[in-house]
Amino acid sequence: MLRVESTKPYKVVYSLCRHEYLGFLIEPHVVQLNPDGDFSLTHQRLFTNTAKEFSAGFDESDFKLVKLLEETEQGHIIKRYYKKAIRPMEFFSKIYDEKLHNTIRPKIEKRIVEALSLLQSKEIYLMSKEGWPVERPLSIAEEPATVLFHFRKNEEETRYFPTIKYQGIRIEFMFKDAQVICNDPAWLLLENVLYFFEGDIEGKKLQPFLNKRYISIPKSAEKTYFERFVAPLIEKHHVYAEGFSINTERFEAIPVLKVIFIPSGTSQLQLYFRYGDYVFSAGSDRKVSVKMEKEKDNYIFHRIKRSIDREKTKLQELLSLGLKTTGGMFVYLETEQKTDEDPAFSVINWLNTHHEELSAGGFIIEQPDGNKRFLFGQSSINLEIQENNDWFDLKAFVRFGPYSIPFLELKHHILNKIREFVLPSGEVAIIPEEWFSQYSNLLSFTEKGHGDLRLKKHHIGLIADFADSELATVTIDRKLQKLSDFHEIEDAPIPVNFKGTLRSYQKAGYNWFHFLRKYNFGGCLADDMGLGKTVQTLALLQKIKEEGDTDGTSSTSLIIMPTSLIYNWLNEAGKFAPGLKILVHTGSFRNKDVERFLQYDVVLTTYGITRVDAELMEHLYFHYIILDESQNIKNPDSKAYKSVKTLKSKHKLILSGTPVENSVNDLWTQMSFINPGLLGNQHFFQNNFVTPIEKKKEEDKARKLQAIIKPFVLRRTKTQVAKELPEKTEQLFYCSMCEEQAEYYEKVKSEYRNELLKTLEDGTFARSQIQVLQGLTKLRQIANHPFMVDNSYEGESGKFENVIHTLENVLAEGHKVLVFSQFVKQLDIYRKYLDNERVPYAYLDGATKNRGEVVEEFQKNSDIKLFLISLKAGGVGLNLTEADYVFMLDPWWNPAVEQQAVDRTHRIGQTKNVFIYKFITKDSVEEKILALQIRKRAVADSLITTEESFVKSLSADDIREILN
Repeated sequence: MLRVESTKPYKVVYSLCRHEYLGFLIEPHVVQLNPDGDFSLTHQRLFTNTAKEFSAGFDESDFKLVKLLEETEQGHIIKRYYKKAIRPMEFFSKIYDEKLHNTIRPKIEKRIVEALSLLQSKEIYLMSKEGWPVERPLSIAEEPATVLFHFRKNEEETRYFPTIKYQGIRIEFMFKDAQVICNDPAWLLLENVLYFFEGDIEGKKLQPFLNKRYISIPKSAEKTYFERFVAPLIEKHHVYAEGFSINTERFEAIPVLKVIFIPSGTSQLQLYFRYGDYVFSAGSDRKVSVKMEKEKDNYIFHRIKRSIDREKTKLQELLSLGLKTTGGMFVYLETEQKTDEDPAFSVINWLNTHHEELSAGGFIIEQPDGNKRFLFGQSSINLEIQENNDWFDLKAFVRFGPYSIPFLELKHHILNKIREFVLPSGEVAIIPEEWFSQYSNLLSFTEKGHGDLRLKKHHIGLIADFADSELATVTIDRKLQKLSDFHEIEDAPIPVNFKGTLRSYQKAGYNWFHFLRKYNFGGCLADDMGLGKTVQTLALLQKIKEEGDTDGTSSTSLIIMPTSLIYNWLNEAGKFAPGLKILVHTGSFRNKDVERFLQYDVVLTTYGITRVDAELMEHLYFHYIILDESQNIKNPDSKAYKSVKTLKSKHKLILSGTPVENSVNDLWTQMSFINPGLLGNQHFFQNNFVTPIEKKKEEDKARKLQAIIKPFVLRRTKTQVAKELPEKTEQLFYCSMCEEQAEYYEKVKSEYRNELLKTLEDGTFARSQIQVLQGLTKLRQIANHPFMVDNSYEGESGKFENVIHTLENVLAEGHKVLVFSQFVKQLDIYRKYLDNERVPYAYLDGATKNRGEVVEEFQKNSDIKLFLISLKAGGVGLNLTEADYVFMLDPWWNPAVEQQAVDRTHRIGQTKNVFIYKFITKDSVEEKILALQIRKRAVADSLITTEESFVKSLSADDIREILN
């Protein structure tokens, strides 16, 4: 083949040709011109890499066309669909089949249609069989042609054929050698004109008629043919019928939501549109839908015009109200899933919430026959709470649509989280999710009254919670409402013979005691250490003595406390209420004649004695029973709790700076003692409060528990009230281990680390928490002084040297110092040193019997500047305001316990600035504990106080970090 020369005249043309396998294609060619301007036989196919040479004859669209048509060329197709090198003939004869053709041809046609839109102003020709690109010029129709499909039905058959009109004139195309060059959309080559059509007609609908006048459908196949072929044809195209009817109908599109309830899955809504009696699934772009009806031998096709814009608008309305489509052929809708929502009820909840908007928007809700039927619409509770003598009456009705149901009937459902409530009609109402959290607390504590519900008076906290919300109308005594705000409680006169002045917050506490007494409630005074819980209580007891009116009952009050506090109470009573006649009922040789109690105003005894003497005392009726450090009864299975529960009194009070020591569970016994039934039974409290708050961290449950107990717990912190306290300064002293100590520490740490890391790997870590505690305790002791774990150790301790040096400086300046350690063995090392140096000191640990005298000696004797105290013995009930320095020899797991130790001196009565020195051994477990304290402060503040509970709160990563 001769090559076209670009230096001589040529023309760029587009040629329609037929490929033996690929079908009709369009190819760009350049043809050399003869001197007279005609086409010569010299031509070549253009590709992107050869087009530039002939660019003088190109415009912008030619470059586009060359690139586009190159993608339909056989070499390009083979490369794309067959990765190995292969000759074209081999590919088409061996690889190319019908399946591959059906994949490739639509992609080719897509490019041909795009090319035809760019060829309107170009020269297009038909290629000869020999391959000459310009055999015959072709033209492209100026506008789309229209097709009308004709059906003629008679008794025997139905004949079917199309007619074509172009520019309003019918054109003959049968038996004219016409060719369908493109199927979707159809392009027809007829007598040198390329025709395209209105309405996306497929070429295969015209193909049979190129050489046939009509298609005949026999009577036997008529019904199936009409359903499967004629109805879809009427939907999309113009049809003329004889022998059956086509009715075009218009209706308003009514949106229908069909509920698809899936009990243990995700329920959905399906969106339909109803046009008259016809229903169509949403999501279609069809402007017309056809339904076929057969009456005897007659067919009627109902051609319903769809309001596509309205359908889209209605779908958009649903999406704007929080639904989302799930994809697929039909429009299925779901809600955006909330984490705590049951997916089976999510669309039901959504329908209830938006019922009014949907009705206003013309939506109809349908439910499948045979399934349970839901009632849709907003639900409401009309709750009235009225105060009665000893309880609150709850009058409540629930409204589900037209039904009014007594709230009492929902109690079981709400307490057991049963969402479905069957109405008298058999329909199912879904109880709103929020009702379970809003009302379950209230219903948990209600009892059945006369046809209504009632609540004991001490559940005022639950009522107050409702009074502050829009969930109920509450009618109760204004004074009673004040219980949750002690600042506004009415003033009670101070007893005449009370020696001393109550600070403003102490006076508020004293008033609160009187308020509780008036309404027969028990209370818990939970002020911080050192704010004077004892003094406030003594003022109350002195007032009772002066009133002398105890309704004919005994005026004797019983105070139960740890042994270590007896002296403190006696001392404080002598100071503030010397008129009180007090009996101390303690000791192995105590008088067991309990009748004599009634000759006294106050009896002081211990938890230990109460356990033994409970049976002797249980027939007595005291005016008040007061528990000091009431966390001592926190275990419901303990003898301490069981014995105090057997004692009887008109009023009950408990005092504790830490009512919650280890767990929320600690509250149950203490609250049950002061107000029985306040927190339900133990099992209920565990399931409804302890587990959700501690395991699941449910803030709402914690808030609800707070609401119940708030009226009966009065807690003030130092920062809130004791503005007059002098400043407190904390300082960290980092001590390095001496060489011998460091070696010893590393050796022990390696042993424990290998053992513990093994338990972390094999999953037995959870069972080895005691081993963890032992290991960490041993490392802490070595960090302080190895002698504590090994009597044969003769080396030094870096911390010991540091503490002694600092202590000498502070004592030389005349200050008094409290030295705290939780290890008695550590205090022994310091005692031995101080005895050798002849330095006087006071000492107190768990074995000290005469605590009162020891404390008094330190407070009054100016020669004793130093007080060594073990944590467990000195953490509570000591008043040591003479000291102004606190040495913490070892950091505790919980900062709250350190705080209690500091409170021994930084309390009411202290006038000097207090300095706290914490000694930390560098590169040891102590340093890690300090970091963990900061990380876990939030947990510690709310619950943790003991070492064991702190260790339980440590994760495997925490342990790894500590032992690194």
